[in-house]
Amino acid sequence: MAAPTVAVIGAGYAGLACAVELARAGVHVTVFERSHTLGGRARVVHKGGHWRVDNGQHILIGAYSELTRLLRVTGVSPKQLLHLPLTLHYPGRLHLQAAALPAPFHLALGLLRARGLTWADRLAMLRLMRRLKKAGFRVDAKMRVAELLADTAQTPALVELVWAPLCVAALNTPVEDASAQVFTNVLRDSLAANAAASELLLPRTDLSELFPVPAVRYLATRRGRLRNGDTIEAIHPVADALGGGLRLQGDPAGTPWHQVVIATAAYHAAPLLASTGLCDDLATAIERLPHEPIVTVYLGLGAGQRLAHPMIGLTDGPAQWAFDRGQLGGPEGLLACVISAHGEHEALSREALVDATRAQLERQLGRPLPVPEWSQVITEKRATIACRPDVFRPGIRTPVPGLWLAGDYLASDYPATLESAVRSGVACAQAILAQLPAR
Repeated sequence: MAAPTVAVIGAGYAGLACAVELARAGVHVTVFERSHTLGGRARVVHKGGHWRVDNGQHILIGAYSELTRLLRVTGVSPKQLLHLPLTLHYPGRLHLQAAALPAPFHLALGLLRARGLTWADRLAMLRLMRRLKKAGFRVDAKMRVAELLADTAQTPALVELVWAPLCVAALNTPVEDASAQVFTNVLRDSLAANAAASELLLPRTDLSELFPVPAVRYLATRRGRLRNGDTIEAIHPVADALGGGLRLQGDPAGTPWHQVVIATAAYHAAPLLASTGLCDDLATAIERLPHEPIVTVYLGLGAGQRLAHPMIGLTDGPAQWAFDRGQLGGPEGLLACVISAHGEHEALSREALVDATRAQLERQLGRPLPVPEWSQVITEKRATIACRPDVFRPGIRTPVPGLWLAGDYLASDYPATLESAVRSGVACAQAILAQLPAR
């Protein structure tokens, strides 16, 4: 093995971010992906013949700088993301939109203009933000979001319409369980930063086309390779006269690799780590990570059906958010209703969940909706790790030299988001490059 070789297991956002960074530096990378669809847990799925939908909705914000940087690197058009000022819209109850001004004026003016908030609500929001700023955006590591909201006397309306929805959207964990420090980090880099950092960036294309497909095209121009359909079942450290390496069970070539990155979901990473025979403690810790689900209910309501905004908030029902995919490059009248974290909805059948979500929309919109031409429920049972204060999140390094981890579940200031996945991949690539001979 004269030239450094790197294998990345998993063609999700973390693995492809790592591969792109390595390829930029001239390293030959091979990405192994058992599926024929790119993106991992953020991917397109084909349902009902002509319907192309995502397995879940992902909200980006302007503060998520690494993913937007890599979109530019791989040649993705800026038009693939719809830029909206931070907007919370609940039909008939709340409309809050940040102004295009430097912080803190973008939030202050947004609060002044907000419809549906009392002065007590406005003052409570400012009180929370001032307290966090004064504390340098640091809180007790064991504190949960519900405790932070209680300590700063947030009003019931703010908790229901602002803080709880933002928490479950960003952390995929209810306020009663969610880490107050991670939530504070998100507020620090969005609401407390400039207007651009708090913008909502909504993909106009499916999640596979947004980054994974352009990333693979980028790799192909730099001698990188994608191996679809090759399932890596185990990793075996080897030592021989050529210096050894890591052999991948499932790699048809069978030759050892200098560096290997496990960029799969946590529940796939644990058995791969265990297969080395040298990472039992780490594998066990990752195996025990708690997860939260995300359910997406798609309703194809047909032409003429449109929401007031591309994204609206929902209350009094199973879903927390509804996305108008017709305003985001999809078919007119296609709505995606998102249900984050565990809840009573998990006991409902598919048909009952579709009916409950449609009834919720009718109540919120104040008008009847047509019977869906098409509907689909997509459930990711282990969509993200639970972002609790007591959850262990490992780093990128493992006990085996040359074996690395990348994924949204790794240690990060942020919750398990696409940005966390990408940042872990970039950090992994940088660590690998630091060990390779100068090129």
